[in-house]
Amino acid sequence: MTNETKLGIQYMLFASFLFAFMGAFAKELSTHMNSVEIVFFRNIFGVILIAVSVYKRPLKQVGGKPFLLFFRGLMGFLALLMFFYNIAQISLAEAMTFSKTSPIFTAIFAYIFVREKLSLKGWIGIFVGFAGILFITKFDGSNLDKTDWLGILCGVGAGLAYTSIRELKNFYENRTIVLSFMTLGTIGPIILMSLAQYYHSVTFDFMLAPFVMPQRSDWILIIALGIFSTFAQIYMTKAYSYAKAGIIGTISYSNIIFSIILGLFLGDKFPDISIFLGIILIVFSGLLVSKVKD
Repeated sequence: MTNETKLGIQYMLFASFLFAFMGAFAKELSTHMNSVEIVFFRNIFGVILIAVSVYKRPLKQVGGKPFLLFFRGLMGFLALLMFFYNIAQISLAEAMTFSKTSPIFTAIFAYIFVREKLSLKGWIGIFVGFAGILFITKFDGSNLDKTDWLGILCGVGAGLAYTSIRELKNFYENRTIVLSFMTLGTIGPIILMSLAQYYHSVTFDFMLAPFVMPQRSDWILIIALGIFSTFAQIYMTKAYSYAKAGIIGTISYSNIIFSIILGLFLGDKFPDISIFLGIILIVFSGLLVSKVKD
């Protein structure tokens, strides 16, 4: 193992640790404010950071794919809305695991839309991943909870967002791609919280909720949420620049372990046997899918 690979693994472990804490801060904030508002605060720090970066070092890119760029931002934003809603409703480990189904859907969408070949190992990984989803949702053929649907759709949305990046990276800098997501993740909640003043829906409460002025004690958590999520994004990007995507993708599943531990401190129950088996299957699925391109 080269020194660069070791450094990449260390960066990804640190990023996963920070992402887990980001989820923990979001879960604590959800006792006082809605998930839409949390998404807003999560993204505005990133927008400011990237804007400063662009000011200091102007973008150099080809461009020419504005609709695809918007699509990437929209899918990422919707996935984040569902993710933070689930963090408030179910255990931190379950919410994180649902979000980690994105490689399964990315592989499928890349096969359909980008014509990327998928080996037998990749197809096995996809089927194993869906088996893991069945264990986590405890699907009995008759009913799925709202959080189950949102968890699955979160993986689908993230999968579509990541698939679009495969094409966008040929036309835009990484900063532009991330900025498209974070800008929509900042403007979108403002629009949705404004609409929520006039329209209420139990079904769509994960995206329509009124603004609530944060309590004084909340601001510490809000700042921590912004700082941890921003640095997690930075170190994750660094990790992918030092080691192969398959290796880093594998290490990223440590996020689930950190989330289980932090969730226990926050009052979550340890995953029961069905959910635990589901987590193992989804991690194994991700390992199979992530290794396909190496």
